[in-house]
Amino acid sequence: MYESKLKSEELTSLFEAVLKLQDMEDCYRFFEDLCTVHELHSLAQRLEVAKMLREKVIYQEIADKTGASTATISRVNRSLLYGADGYLRVLDRLDGKKKQ
Repeated sequence: MYESKLKSEELTSLFEAVLKLQDMEDCYRFFEDLCTVHELHSLAQRLEVAKMLREKVIYQEIADKTGASTATISRVNRSLLYGADGYLRVLDRLDGKKKQ
């Protein structure tokens, strides 16, 4: 079982709330209330960067297509290589959904 270094009651409550979301409308409503527009765009951008890094796209092309800075791309790449496998687990599940 994975044990996060960030674990706290507050984060556990947040993640439990996310797991209660039932559809895309719930997601949009919850995250629009929870996050700023900029925060949401940043999160979406990081996921897109992770997808592209996994596909072996070069940094400059990722920066051009997503608008992400090379610092953000490097940070996401570091998470892909040395992180908790969160990106990889989600990307694998998204890929599985596309194949169905």
